[in-house]
Amino acid sequence: MRIRQRLAVLSAATVLATTALTVLTPSGALAHGAMMRPGARTYNCWLDGVTPQGDIQPKNPACAAAVAAGGTTPLYNWFGVLRSDAGGRTTGFISDGQLCSGGNPTFAAYDAARNDWPLTHLTAGAGFSWKYSNWAHHPGTFYMYVTRDGFNPTSPLKWSDLESTPFLTITNPPQNGSVGSNEGHYYWSGNLPSGKSGRHIIYSRWVRSDSNENFFGCSDVVFDGGNGEVTGIGTGGGQTSAAPTTRAPVTTAGPTTRAPVTTAGPTTRAPGTTAGPTTGAPATTGGNNNGGACVATYKTVNSWGNGFQGEVTVKNNGSSTTNAWTATLTSPSGQTITQVWSGTGSSSGSTTTVKNANWNGTLGGGASTAFGFIGSGTTTAPTVSCVLS
Repeated sequence: MRIRQRLAVLSAATVLATTALTVLTPSGALAHGAMMRPGARTYNCWLDGVTPQGDIQPKNPACAAAVAAGGTTPLYNWFGVLRSDAGGRTTGFISDGQLCSGGNPTFAAYDAARNDWPLTHLTAGAGFSWKYSNWAHHPGTFYMYVTRDGFNPTSPLKWSDLESTPFLTITNPPQNGSVGSNEGHYYWSGNLPSGKSGRHIIYSRWVRSDSNENFFGCSDVVFDGGNGEVTGIGTGGGQTSAAPTTRAPVTTAGPTTRAPVTTAGPTTRAPGTTAGPTTGAPATTGGNNNGGACVATYKTVNSWGNGFQGEVTVKNNGSSTTNAWTATLTSPSGQTITQVWSGTGSSSGSTTTVKNANWNGTLGGGASTAFGFIGSGTTTAPTVSCVLS
């Protein structure tokens, strides 16, 4: 346990700190994987609670209640929701109301029927890039289920709440990153279930083909037109059954002292806020080409003592489809943009340039996309502009 706890801290620091660290892996991993995108409850609660010092201090109310009930060990072992004797068994082997823990008593607190777990925003039927931790590498098959229409997140999850067949199955997907770290993962592409709206749970099973060990997880999602954004992490207010109007970044590591802009995917959760989201900052548009086809609009999503979370919407105002876009943000004196997601950013002086990610560059006429960022210093709105190519 101490080895894995140390690894959790070191691995988060490896991603976010400016000084490289060497991460040692245990000689025999006792737990092996969990859904990272869309994040399972244990993964998202680990993100919500882990500090730069490595202790767990959850802010989300559901995560805090789970830690109060079951301690912090399940979050240091967020990749450990498993049964070594499952052998592919489901209904009758795992009891109703215990699906999220897989019937593993260590993780029983994560079976709680609540509507304020961290929430991933998705679009029904859309293509999606899935990620699943590979703390230890094994062959096997992943099964993804979704809850039936009318699912109530405040009722204990039962097998009868899930659609009878998985909407997506993948065997032996490729992997990326270091095995035995918090960043290593399997990945695959596959469509989300179609015809869904509102709150649901995506239930995952990983059935190893080389042993009877199986893994289970609940990912709380809302089908509201989102692209994988996560809310309810790093805040004390949580979310209600209604879809929120603002979104925080998808996250994959704990907080740290902020360094220059990071853009290798969303890696840091937004800091906690002491009040509700701050909106209504001046929207700035302009900077275009193709006859004025590109329009960029800025809004402040959250703000706190010496920082803020911003979002820029890039719109193709023309009639022709574009394959790429570039946005430029000019920050006022005393403001620094430190992290970017849903785009690739670089900074020079007061200017930050953000290019599209590989999945959101194509924009048809009238279509738009958005990227988010974390800034420090003054919350005065930066000047934004964009071009299409």
